Amino acid sequence: MEIGIDSFAAIQKDKVDNTGIYAIEAMGQLLEKIEQADQVGLDVFGVGEHHRKEFLDSAPTVILAAAAARTRNIRLTSAVTVLSAADPVRVFQNFATLDLISKGRAEMVVGRGSFTESFPLFGLNIQDYDKLFAEKLDLLLTIRDNERVNWSGKFRAPLTGQAVYPRPVQNPIPIWLGVGGTPASFVRAGVLGLPLMVAVIGGETHRFRPLIDMYREAGSKAGHSPDRLKVGLHSLGYVADTTKEALDDFYPGYARTFTEIGRERGWPPVTRAHFDAQASARGALIVGNPEEVAEKIIRHSEALGGISRLTFQMDNAHLPQEKLLKSIELIGTRVAPIVRGK
Repeated sequence: MEIGIDSFAAIQKDKVDNTGIYAIEAMGQLLEKIEQADQVGLDVFGVGEHHRKEFLDSAPTVILAAAAARTRNIRLTSAVTVLSAADPVRVFQNFATLDLISKGRAEMVVGRGSFTESFPLFGLNIQDYDKLFAEKLDLLLTIRDNERVNWSGKFRAPLTGQAVYPRPVQNPIPIWLGVGGTPASFVRAGVLGLPLMVAVIGGETHRFRPLIDMYREAGSKAGHSPDRLKVGLHSLGYVADTTKEALDDFYPGYARTFTEIGRERGWPPVTRAHFDAQASARGALIVGNPEEVAEKIIRHSEALGGISRLTFQMDNAHLPQEKLLKSIELIGTRVAPIVRGK
């Protein structure tokens, strides 16, 4: 199993302003975290895409390209690229360029995103949410498979034999489909034979098993071999020397972040009882000491029929840089060896 980190390039809540000073600091810290992940032997680092004041990841391939120049082995991916609001030609060109810079370490996770700011920002109708994604995914996969492209759709001008350059080192460059909890999205990934990245940010992880079974069944019926039908988990998590330290570190920022998001989405405020339930043996949060976290990852994998990748997302708790770097070190040196040894 591959183990990695995802980041949304978040600025700490008390430092979001218009001076740019803290944004420079936050970007430098993100690159430092990617370097740390590479140095401790983690497999992958992902950068999300948002168009909000508190995040700096509106251009993830630029960040990943900077990281490519400072790392040697770690794979570099989006987490996720909001394909509905992007031009697939430019998405492919950006990631092909990243693949060249990184000497074949680029990947992308494409999805529809959980925030909607990108739609009005780029002049798109939110009512076309799913149709936009389906059409643009079709074009992206067509470009991946063909240097010269013949394609037509509803939301973009047709391509009539134009070539798309550059071409990546990897052939094909990996494209994962990022999903939440919509059954149709799991089936779509299976039919297309794309690896699946499941964002699990709440509830009990084992409850995703029926959806993952749907994915594998759809992929099998479409004629795809089991080795193509990979499943990854994007999970909120954090590791410290002791479980008490991990929980006490993570809770305050987690509660503040998800209480604020809850005001937008109609969720109730986060309580410590809710948090502790989410961090329990069957809950979605992967927070604890290295041994407990490793065992929880293994349990999640078994409950879901085997997963190929797990990525930790720690930004939401707004922890100090030194604690995040220590967590990455523990994940690389103590968690990953246990998981890989099973």
